[in-house]
Amino acid sequence: MKIRNALLTLLLAGISHVHAAAPYKKLAEIPIPDEGGWDFLSIDDAAHRLYVSHSTEVVVVDIEHNTVVGKIADTPGVHGIAIAPELARGFSSNGKEAKSSIVDLKTLKTISKVDTGENPDAILYEPLQHEVYAFNGRGQSATVFDATSGKVIATIPLGGKPEFAVDDKDAKSVYDNLEDKSVVAVIDEAKHQVVNTWPTAPGEEPAGMAFDAKNHRLFLGCGNNLMAMMDSTNGKIITTVPIGAGVDACAFDPATKLAFSSCGDGTVTIAHEDSPDKMTVVQTLATERGAKTMALDPQTHRIYLATAKFEAPAPSAPGAPRQRPKIIPGTMKVLVYGADAVASDQ
Repeated sequence: MKIRNALLTLLLAGISHVHAAAPYKKLAEIPIPDEGGWDFLSIDDAAHRLYVSHSTEVVVVDIEHNTVVGKIADTPGVHGIAIAPELARGFSSNGKEAKSSIVDLKTLKTISKVDTGENPDAILYEPLQHEVYAFNGRGQSATVFDATSGKVIATIPLGGKPEFAVDDKDAKSVYDNLEDKSVVAVIDEAKHQVVNTWPTAPGEEPAGMAFDAKNHRLFLGCGNNLMAMMDSTNGKIITTVPIGAGVDACAFDPATKLAFSSCGDGTVTIAHEDSPDKMTVVQTLATERGAKTMALDPQTHRIYLATAKFEAPAPSAPGAPRQRPKIIPGTMKVLVYGADAVASDQ
């Protein structure tokens, strides 16, 4: 009996971790109408909405019913959308017109547009000062504007190509990965200046980024098939784990302590943050080719990835650049993945 009770105690002690690392599996597909490519996905978990960038519009999905419920029009070359729930506003990065749309999320109508730098890509809402950061890919800068008035407050030179960004409310900093420089730029939110640049080596060409605010850890999805864990207080790389090829997004779930890296080769690497100094790969989830952009719903712990079907690439002449595969019209979709049992690790 004593042995049985001891085993039961050990089993119960491990339930939280086992549930947190339960295998993710495919739950649904959400067809996305119309043609064109895509980039970032954003979740408004309070409103149960998913925003999907899609060529010249943003498609709005009800994630309780997995149905398209509306569109934000006139966003040429849109890369992403940032959400300000307390303002009921959204902010898109319209790459082809070097502007950001300010959108009423109740009506999905555009209120106004703000001039940015060339090819705004990632976009971030900073809630303490109610400011929006549009990260300009070819402009190698960040345009900061007031979320209410749309007035441009600052243009921050970055010295490299920005790819993604997260906000640290405690440190009053924004972290942005400069993909071509293999560094993380640290922006002081009060000064609107880059105050540090931290190398991501051994990680190279960081594309995805996620943040564990409690433990001050950044998760960086890097182009040389690594996810790196960085200390956000000093820029030190703590550890790395292997991931797939073609990473473009990362996510972190604070409840389960799972970090995700989504890759264009059709995999998502799921790692568990065992401690602030250690992470362990618990699953390599097979998705679909091209499913490299991702959003996480912290309420349901589900992840959403966009992809489509592609035409077979035409043979290239020797020495010619490899051709980008063409999307088959009408095949774009969002893939939904989740676990049967998810319990908090906290």
